[in-house]
Parts: sequence; structure tokens; C-alpha cells
Amino acid sequence: MPVIQTAPAIRVRGLAKSYGDVRVLKGVDLDVARGTIVALLGSNGAGKTTAVRILSTLLAADGGTAQVDGFDVATEGARVRSAISLTGQFAAVDDVLTGRENLVLIARLRHVADPRGVADELLERFSLADAGGRAASTYSGGMRRRLDIAMSLVGDPSIVFLDEPTTGLDPQARIEVWDAVRALAAAGTTVLLTTQYLDEAEHLADRIAILHEGRIIAEGTLADLRALFPATTREYVEKQPSLEEIFLAIVGPAGATDAEES
Repeated sequence: MPVIQTAPAIRVRGLAKSYGDVRVLKGVDLDVARGTIVALLGSNGAGKTTAVRILSTLLAADGGTAQVDGFDVATEGARVRSAISLTGQFAAVDDVLTGRENLVLIARLRHVADPRGVADELLERFSLADAGGRAASTYSGGMRRRLDIAMSLVGDPSIVFLDEPTTGLDPQARIEVWDAVRALAAAGTTVLLTTQYLDEAEHLADRIAILHEGRIIAEGTLADLRALFPATTREYVEKQPSLEEIFLAIVGPAGATDAEES
């Protein structure tokens, strides 16, 4: 039987964007397969957020084309927005409301049937059920980020954009977010993750695209990228534990208490 080829969830060709005389994107090409996590890796100012804003229809490109879930971002914006969700660099959580109330509010705004049922399912999915009745202001950094991601999944979007989701989080909170992102992909959601943290891309991504000075300069699996370098030589070294390993060994897998503020 012939192999059925599935079109990528995201396809970008020649994407360009300038702000005045500053060329931020200079012809970006990128494919993101369905149900995978792709990390768009780059330093501050590389153009990661600009690319995500274009793909999520918040910003118009100057040139090139982009399709998200098969829809053109320039001419079919409403259909793109119905298929995606975007989580920005800072949690869009209302601190006065409880975790459950935040989710119910979003579900009602999106006209989802059974908002409370949807909220309870997402609280359980992101290990927040015990904290669902507490004000979000009492949540730790990792809990707030997990709630933010849960809010972005109301309505079951097929594609999620995560723009530097662990910025400012402590090591334990970052791991909590990583677990949430892995769960998204395991459930079939396509994730485009922007990050400046190399270890984040290494731990999470099925494929990594390196954006530098407005262009993708390398793309592939971690093994593909490693193959770009000369063969390694084997030497004996005494490996010391990293500070992150020491921290997690001391505080334990549970980390800080749920009631602790970040």
C-alpha cells in the first residue's frame, strides 16, 4: 500500500519582516510535522517572537508565505486562529480568580460546552485539581505556568505556540512545564516552542531549528545537529554534578510547596 503523506501542521517559506530599516526575518523556511515538538532556538533578538506573532496572525509579514493547519495566515486568519492557541512569555492568569475560575472564564469566552467540566478535566490533566479552588495568586511559578498552558488548551486547539514558556522560572518549575509540554505532544498536539535555553530544546524537541540573524541556519534532530560537528574523541573526565542536579537532589522531586509563591 502507498504511504500516505500528511501535510505539515506548519509550513513557512521565505518569511520576511522588517521594522523600519531593521530586517528581523530575512527569509525563514520551516516545516513542523503534526504531533511533534519543534524548538525554535535563538538568542534574544533573533526573531523568534516575531515569527510566532506572524504565524498566530498577530503580525503581518512583509514577504513569504505561511500555512498553519493548512490555512494561509495572511488570507485565512480566522480559520488559523480557530486551530491554534498562543501562550506568551508571561502568564495570562488572573490572580484574583481561582485556577478553576480562570479556566471556566476562558471556556465561556470561547463558547465551549460544559465550561466547568472542561475546567475540571484540565485541572486534573495538569495536576492542579487539588489547587483548583485556590486563588491563582497563591500558586508557585510552575503552577501558574501550567495553568496558563491549560487555559490555552480550552477548545482543543490542534497547534500550540509556546513563546519562551519558562522565562524567569526556577529549575523545579521549568521541569513542571517541560512535563506539561511533553503531555501535550503525547496527546497529539503540535507544539512550536521558542526558547533561548539550549537544555530546554535538548530535553523537549523532536526537531530543533536554529534561528540566527533572521534566518534558519540549521535544522534537524539533535542527532542531526551533532553530526555537523567532527567526530568526538573519548577521554576520561571526572564529571561533577551540575548545580541544577544538586538543587533537585536537595529539594526532592516535589520541590517547593504548592502554596509557595514564585
